[in-house]
Amino acid sequence: MRTLELKETREEQHLENIGATPSTGNVFADFGLPDAEELLVKSSIAMKINNIIEKRHLSQTQAAAILGIPQPKVSMIQHGKLRGFSLEKLCHLVNLLGRDVDIVIKNRKSDGVGQMRVSYL
Repeated sequence: MRTLELKETREEQHLENIGATPSTGNVFADFGLPDAEELLVKSSIAMKINNIIEKRHLSQTQAAAILGIPQPKVSMIQHGKLRGFSLEKLCHLVNLLGRDVDIVIKNRKSDGVGQMRVSYL
């Protein structure tokens, strides 16, 4: 147990020495990008799409046929180039890959602006 504590202390000191800033959990917010939460949600959905395509061993051409989009758009999703994709479109693509998408709206536990997030079951 003592070895683990020493290792964590050394890692914390190393981060301080190089001037590292802890992440907020959203890389887009860390870079100060507008609409950071939406970008995070879109990238999470795109990662799920990519995982499904990979697990099915689909080529981009095969995935494009299933999704009803041109192969270059599949490539864009796989490379994280999501500017031309709305949240609605990405959710529709998930549906076409045989997955349900549930949107849950709930009360926040504290005051302030709500958050968007993606959970996988």
